[in-house]
Amino acid sequence: MIYVIGIIISYLLGSIPMGLLLTRLMGKGDLRKVGSGNIGATNVMRVGGLRMAAVTWILDMLKAIAAVFVGIAIGGEVFGAWCGFIAIVGHCYPVWLKFHGGKGISSLFGVLLAVSPVSFVICGIEWLIVALSSGYSSLGAVVAFCVMPVLGFVMGWQIGLPFLAIALLCLWRHRENIGRLVGGTESKIEWKWKK
Repeated sequence: MIYVIGIIISYLLGSIPMGLLLTRLMGKGDLRKVGSGNIGATNVMRVGGLRMAAVTWILDMLKAIAAVFVGIAIGGEVFGAWCGFIAIVGHCYPVWLKFHGGKGISSLFGVLLAVSPVSFVICGIEWLIVALSSGYSSLGAVVAFCVMPVLGFVMGWQIGLPFLAIALLCLWRHRENIGRLVGGTESKIEWKWKK
């Protein structure tokens, strides 16, 4: 029963729409009706600038970190990693927004930081290099999704499996971005410190 409670808590933590709440609090309106319509940090940057996007990114990471810690407290590191996956499911499919949520990249980095700081650093450096050199945040994310399971399986198959589940979920959520990248129509990052 305690494991079920941990899963429910993880989902509810992940489903908190940080970007939507923050932009409303800052008087930027309904994030779902501007830009890409997504509730994640990238769309927050389009309407609120880099600082607001950074705050959103950190908050989305923190809710995933909290879910991992809940899981670790209940059943150890492996269950913690699975609770991180559940938190990302909540972020992508939040019950409060009729299951229309973000794409999971910031929460993914929260799981990485909580479970494997080394993997967090590796994927973070990779994302920065790819995103900054190409101008496409989504390309950096897709590469991170491919690297993450490899790092997980290096740690052991028990961590590799939830890392693989996270990567597959995030790849699915980015399927439209992948299509636009292939077609050459993906939007590049707009680096705006303040808006």
